[in-house]
Formats: sequence, C-alpha cells, structure tokens
Amino acid sequence: MNVVDIFSGVGGLSVGFEKAGFNVVLANEIDEQIAQSYKRNHTHTIMVNEDIRSFVDHFDDSISKATERLNSNCKEKLYQELNDINVVIGGPPCQGFSMAGSRIRKTSEFIDDSRNFLFRYYFKIIQKFEPQYFVFENVVGILSSKNGEILETIKSIFEDDSNFKNGRYYLHIKVFKAEEYGVPQQRRRVIILGTKFDFDLDRELKLMRESLPTELQSVFNRRETIRDAIFDLKDIATDGSSSVPNHVSSKHNGIALRRMKQIIANENWQSLDEEIHSVHSGAYGRMDWDKPSMTITTRFDTPSGGRFTHPDLDRTLTAREAARIQTFPDDFIFSGSKTSICKQIGNAVPPRLAEFLAHFILYLNSKYNVNENK
Repeated sequence: MNVVDIFSGVGGLSVGFEKAGFNVVLANEIDEQIAQSYKRNHTHTIMVNEDIRSFVDHFDDSISKATERLNSNCKEKLYQELNDINVVIGGPPCQGFSMAGSRIRKTSEFIDDSRNFLFRYYFKIIQKFEPQYFVFENVVGILSSKNGEILETIKSIFEDDSNFKNGRYYLHIKVFKAEEYGVPQQRRRVIILGTKFDFDLDRELKLMRESLPTELQSVFNRRETIRDAIFDLKDIATDGSSSVPNHVSSKHNGIALRRMKQIIANENWQSLDEEIHSVHSGAYGRMDWDKPSMTITTRFDTPSGGRFTHPDLDRTLTAREAARIQTFPDDFIFSGSKTSICKQIGNAVPPRLAEFLAHFILYLNSKYNVNENK
C-alpha cells in the first residue's frame, strides 16, 4: 500500500509504516534540517522540503523539482504510485486551529479562516489523493480545544459527502497511550483514523490485537521500561568516540551537576538541598530503570526540562537514549544542530506506535475487503 506523509518531521510515522510493509512514496516537511535528516533515513521516499502551501498549490512543480535527478523509469514509477495513494499520514500542528468568534456557523468559514491554513492544506491533500485511509495525529488538547468545537468542525468537514468525489469519511477518534503498545514511555496522542467505511473502533482494536501473530503480540503487548530501552548504553562512552550514533551527552554546568547528584532515583527537585533550589529547579527529576519514561520532549537534554536525568549517571539523556525510548532503531541517524536533533526526536510519533497503527490498517483492509485500486 502506498503512503504520503504530511508534516512528516523526521519520520516517526514513516518508520512504523515502512516496518509494517507499506511504501512511503512522498513526504513533506518545511524545516530544512529536519527534511535532510528525513532524507538520510528514508532514501526511497521523495522528500519535498517546502511550505505546505507551495507544496499543495504547485504540486506538479514541487514533484518535478524534487525528482529532477531521477531517471525516466524511476519518475514513471513514482507517478504511477502517486496515482494510487492508499494512506495519508501526519497531522497539522495543533496551533493551526482557530475558531472565528464564539461559534462558527459554517465549516467553510473554518476552512477559509487564514489562521487555519495548515488544516486547510491538509484537507486539500486528502481531497487530492482521496485515500482509503488517513491517520491524523495530534495532541490530546485538540479534544477540548474551544470546548470541543474544533474537533466537531473537523468531523463535519470530513463527514460531508459533497467535499469528496468518492463520498464521505468516517472518523474514528481515540487517545492512544504509547506505553500500552510496547513503547517504554508514557506518551498520549490523539489519533483520528479516517476511513471510507464505518466500524466500532474499540471492538476492532481488541479483535485485531487478539489476532496478531505471536511475534507481533510480544512486541506490542510488552510493557517496556527504561531498563529495556537504554541499559546497555550506560557504559558506552558519550564523548562522540563510540560507534553508537548520536550517543553524545550534554555538558552541564556546575550548579546543574550538583542538582543532578542530589536527586535519587524516581525523585525530583524536592531531593535538592535548600541552598541550590531556584525557580529553574522545579522540573529536575531522575528516571527510574524499572518504569517507563515520562514523555520525551524537545528539551530532554536539559536538566530542568523534566524527568530526564539518567537513572544512574549525573547527566541528561543523550539523543540516542531519547531515540531508543521513542523506539527509533539505532541505524536511524539524526543530523543537524543539537537543537534540531532534540526537536526531531521529541516531536516524533514513536515508530512502534506507528507500526501498530499500520498493522491495524492492514487488518481492516483485509477484514472489510477494501479495494486498493481506486
């Protein structure tokens, strides 16, 4: 099945779908460093590194520019695949949603509101490809944003027959807890699965998990801990000399080191002596080997950024450790500035959760006998 990844970031969703056997044909990411990191790790995917508006409004030109070095056979294959896109993955950032006034009267007003351009162009991508499935990923806050009006408006747009050549989508919405799918991390994300047919989401998820092959059940049903993810890395040099990519620790100043030394396992700033408390020490915390991590954020390299102090060592996580906790494989190499790498890892959908979603789509496709050829 062919996939397009929109607002791709470094490609956490792409990694998971590829592992499940999907073909990620095309991706779009605006940030140049992140797009380069994506390209380095997804060599068979065409990356269009530009603003979503330019990508959609000048689609043919964007594809032509991104493929100018391909030979004619590769280009022909790409265009055949683009004419048969089965799944669109990714979701516009939550800050891309606003409501005009206290209550919106028409969904067209929401789409046309200039503040909602990210959603508008995501919607245009769905209209263009009209895939059998789309995976719209977002933060939990979207459920309550504007007292739920944002979500209700999005549902109205996708459930309107007149917006699509082949009829409406059915939207299935669930908060997924990553730690329940083999990810060693407490991370909650909203997944909106759009399909061309209706079904009971919770029922099918239960049946699908029961029907998985044993080897996949052992992956997705296992409750992973920090020990499972990174214990073997603790004795490996973090000065850049080791063969483990991206396993370099941050250099912390004296006060940060003193604070980290005083925090015992699974405790936070309350372990600190009074004289080294400050307004910046409130988020300090040491991880526990035998529990899942708290949510990996873009500040995992900062002692005061959260509970990111290593379980044993007086330092924060390296990029490789954070990537392991996010379930990226070790051969996935992050490139760019330190700030960009933290952003790439912290903003990604855990590949293992993405892989589960991909297998769920395969399950639905088989059970409901969906015709892949439009």
